[in-house]
Amino acid sequence: MNQQAEVKSEEKKLIIFLDCGDTIIDEGTEIRDEAGIVIHGKVIPGADIMVKTLAERGYRLALVADGDAQSFKNLLTQNGLYDYFESLTYSEPVKASKPSPRMFKAAVGAMDLSEKDYSRIIMVGNNLSRDVRGANQLGITSVFLSWTQRYPKAPADDLEIPNYTISDPQELVDLVEALNLKLS
Repeated sequence: MNQQAEVKSEEKKLIIFLDCGDTIIDEGTEIRDEAGIVIHGKVIPGADIMVKTLAERGYRLALVADGDAQSFKNLLTQNGLYDYFESLTYSEPVKASKPSPRMFKAAVGAMDLSEKDYSRIIMVGNNLSRDVRGANQLGITSVFLSWTQRYPKAPADDLEIPNYTISDPQELVDLVEALNLKLS
């Protein structure tokens, strides 16, 4: 077996939680129906390749996003990304929004993980006050995707300081590989 095949067959320890809006889908391209459900949106350049690459390399992916389940189903299905996620946790059925620990704990439970797995989970998102704060509160590694101008880029307090900051979705692939190596 060659070295590349060995790396692929080796189980990845790192678990990746991803936000959707301005992390995978460009919120500026979203079109909503009269009920407020997103019926169309385009991926951030490179985000689709990032999701597919991580999944193809054997990483377990979970969507952890605030909003209506149907909006995310529409967006991810249209952009060919729905089936790359092992689990999808939305604020609508959880009846909480990030940074509530309930969102992250629901995603952990959906992947049959527990609190002892927090150290091997990363949360990637575009929002310091929701994604980064929520992850940091639980001891989950936070990765801030500083792609959009729609949200503040300066932390309001220590809980909003990300462990890592990237500016392009494709930067996540190298970061994930490096973090996974640290866990080995």
